[in-house]
Amino acid sequence: MDYTEDSLIEKPTIVLFAELGWEIANCYNETFGPQGTLGREIPNEVLLLSRLYPALEHLNPDLPTEAYKLAIEELSRDRSLMSPAHANHEIYMLLKDGVKVTFRNEEGVDTFETVYLIDWETPSNNDFFLASQFWVSSEYYKRRPDLLGFINGIPLVFIELKAVQAAGLVNHHRHGEGLAHIYNRLSGVYPHGGILQSGILRLN
Repeated sequence: MDYTEDSLIEKPTIVLFAELGWEIANCYNETFGPQGTLGREIPNEVLLLSRLYPALEHLNPDLPTEAYKLAIEELSRDRSLMSPAHANHEIYMLLKDGVKVTFRNEEGVDTFETVYLIDWETPSNNDFFLASQFWVSSEYYKRRPDLLGFINGIPLVFIELKAVQAAGLVNHHRHGEGLAHIYNRLSGVYPHGGILQSGILRLN
């Protein structure tokens, strides 16, 4: 019988997400570019624009493309100088209440609108995607969490599945540093502010 982490924890977890209606993909061999697996250009991108744009169009059908672009700019802007708590609070409010944008309509009049990122009232209106073995890179590191859940292309669920007794104390410490790097990279949807729910599940 197979007693590996993959068979005992990761595969059943993936099955559970699939039963809940999430789309699943193994991204270990992801290809990049507009026609790539997820539409990412490079592995340090953590917003899936190929899923976010259609979601914004679906949730905000009466708004122009410029409004979607402004909302994504605000969601993904650099928050690296903020404290993690402040950055996460900003992202939380955007997810909860939508993004306020200002643009000129066809008549040249300044227009104020709210672009909603998630439909909290009707969950089925959202896009749920679970990526396993999703690579994330920075200038110095390349890491991959076991499972990363996206809602409308925004990374919101971070799950790592590890057997403590198999890793050993030293390796576990190094692994923890790797997890911290992944979480810090993801928790800002470039480079600060975003993963609101996370978990590290250990097999004892």
